[in-house]
Amino acid sequence: MMRPGVRALPATVAAAAVLLAALPLQPTSAQPDGGLPRRAIAPTEIPSPRFAPVPTVAPGYRAPQVEPSSPGIVGVTERPFVGIALQDAVAMALLKNPNLAISASNERIARYRIVQAKANFDVQLRVEPSSNYSVTPPENIFFAGPGVQTSGYTCYNPFTGGYYACATTGPGNIITHQYSFQSGVSGQSVNGLQYAAGITQTRTYNNLIINTYTPYYLASLNLSVTQPLLKNAGMNGVKRQLKLAMIDADSGEAQALVDASNAVAQVEDAYWDLVAAWRDAAIREEALHEAVEQQRSVVRLAKRGAAAPIAAVEAQTQVASFQADLFSALQTVGQLQNQLKSLIVADPRDPIWSANLVPSSPVQQLPSAGDLDAIVALAQRQRPEVREVSDQRRAADLDMAYAKNQALPQADVVVQYFSNGFAGLLQPVPNFETLGCNLPTQSCPTPPPQSQGTMTKAFHNMWTAAYPEFNIALVVNFPLENAFARGLERSAKQEQEQAEIQAQGLDQRIESEARDALQTYQSALSRLAAASQARAAAESVYAGEVRKFHNGASTTFLVLQRQVELAQARGRELQAQTDLNKAVVELQRVQGTILTGNNVKVEAMGSKALDAPRPSLP
Repeated sequence: MMRPGVRALPATVAAAAVLLAALPLQPTSAQPDGGLPRRAIAPTEIPSPRFAPVPTVAPGYRAPQVEPSSPGIVGVTERPFVGIALQDAVAMALLKNPNLAISASNERIARYRIVQAKANFDVQLRVEPSSNYSVTPPENIFFAGPGVQTSGYTCYNPFTGGYYACATTGPGNIITHQYSFQSGVSGQSVNGLQYAAGITQTRTYNNLIINTYTPYYLASLNLSVTQPLLKNAGMNGVKRQLKLAMIDADSGEAQALVDASNAVAQVEDAYWDLVAAWRDAAIREEALHEAVEQQRSVVRLAKRGAAAPIAAVEAQTQVASFQADLFSALQTVGQLQNQLKSLIVADPRDPIWSANLVPSSPVQQLPSAGDLDAIVALAQRQRPEVREVSDQRRAADLDMAYAKNQALPQADVVVQYFSNGFAGLLQPVPNFETLGCNLPTQSCPTPPPQSQGTMTKAFHNMWTAAYPEFNIALVVNFPLENAFARGLERSAKQEQEQAEIQAQGLDQRIESEARDALQTYQSALSRLAAASQARAAAESVYAGEVRKFHNGASTTFLVLQRQVELAQARGRELQAQTDLNKAVVELQRVQGTILTGNNVKVEAMGSKALDAPRPSLP
C-alpha cells in the first residue's frame, strides 16, 4: 500500500506542469497589451426583440361540423368505368383537339395561298361586244349625209332686198352605227414572258356621200409577245410571290407538325399522370384498409386490457388521416381526367365528358436510348423545327435572288404582229365624183374585188394576211438610283443572317434538349430501381413490425409509423415509374420519333373537331 505522501507527489507535479504551461516565457502576438481591458464588461442594457402586434382574428372561430360529401368525381358516372388506351387517346387528340384543328386549318390556308399566287399566271379570256350609234351635223358638202328637199325655209333676195318662201336641197346629218366584237387571251409565264392574242371584228354603217362602202367590215388579228432579257427575266415579282407562298405552305406544315408533337406529348404525359393518380388512389385505399385492420386489432386488445385505450385513439387518427389522403387522391384523379378530356375532345357536349376514364395501356415500353450523338443526329433528321429553319433560309435566299435581279437594267424585246381584214358593200358613185373623173374610159376606178363582200370576206382577208403589219422593238429602262433594289438587297441580307442565327440556336436547343432528355431518362431508371428496393424493404419492415406487435414486442405507434413509411415508399416508387414514362415521352419528342410512332398526318389533324352538332343561334 502506497503512503499518502507518495500518492500526493504525482498530483503536485501535474499541477506544476499545468501552471508552467499556462504562463508564457515571453510575450506573444496573441497576448493583449497593457492598454486593453483584461475581461469583457457586460452591457448595462440588454435589448429585447420587438414583434409586430398580432390582431385577434375571428374570435371564437372553430371548424364547422360537416358531413363528408360523396367521394365521386364531379360530372361523371361512377359505374361503369370506361377504359381508354394510350393510342386511342392520342388518335382522338389528333382528330378532335381544337388547337390541332386550328394548326391544320392554318396549313390549309397556306396551301390555298399558293393557288392564289398561281392566279397571276392564269390565261385571261377577254370578250367585249359593243354597239355605238351617233348622229352628227355635216361639216361640209363632202363630209355629210345625203340631203333631202325641204320647204318652209325663208330666203333673202339681194336684188330686191326682201325675203321670200323657198325650198332647199342641202347636205344631211351624218349617221353612224357601229357594232364590234372583241375577244382574246393574254397572260404571262413564270419566267416573265408576257403574251396576248386577240381578234376584233367591226361592222360600220356610215351615210357619208363620199364613202365607197356602206356598210364596211373590219377583222383584225393581234399577236404580241414581250420577253424580258435582264430585269424580271427568270426571277420577277409574281414568281417570287409564288415561291414564297410555297415556302410558307411548307413552313406551315412544319409548324402544324410541331404543334402535333407538343400535343401528343401533352396527351401522353396527362395519360401517365392519370395512371399514376389512379394507382395513387389505390395505394391510399390499401393503406386505409391496413389502417382499419390495425385499428380493429388495437380495439380488440384494448378491450382485453392488453393495450392502452390511447392506442386505439392513435389508430383511429391514422385511419382519418388515410381517409383524407384518399379523398385528395380522388380529387387529383378528377382534375387529371378533365385535363386529358380537354386535350382529346373539342365539344363540351361530347359523351366522353360523362365517362369515368380509366387508362388501360400497360407500362410504357422502355426504348434503347442510345448515345447522345445518335439522339442529336436523329433529331436533326426528323424534328419539324429543322424544316421551319430551312424554310426561313430558303425565303431569305429567294429575296436575295430577287433583289439582285431588280438591280439589273430593264431590257425587253417586244414583238407584235397584226393581220387586218377589210371588206364592204360598194355604193353608187356620187354625181360630183363621176363628173370629176377625167379618164379615157369616162368612168371612175372601182376598188379591188378582194375588198368587196361581207364579214366573211373580211375574215378571209385576215387569215390570208392580205394586209399584214409586223413590229419589233427593244425597250431599255434603267433607274439612276434604284433605291428599291438596294433596300431589298439589304433586307434580304438581314434575313439571311437571321436564318443563320436561328439555325445555330436550333442546333444548340436540340443539343441541350437531347442532353436533358437522356439525363432524365437515365436518372429515372436509377430512381425507379432505388424506389422499388425501398418499397420492398418498407413492406418487409412493416410486415415484421406487425408480427412483433402481435407478439407484444412492439407498439401501436411503431406499427402506424411503418404504415406511413410504406405508403410513402409506394408513392415514391409510383412517382418514379411515372417520371420514367414521361421521360420516355420527352425522349421521343426530342428525337422526333413521336410523330412517326403515332402516324401523324397533317391532312387528318382536327378533321373531326366540328363533327358534333352545333346549337342553333337565337
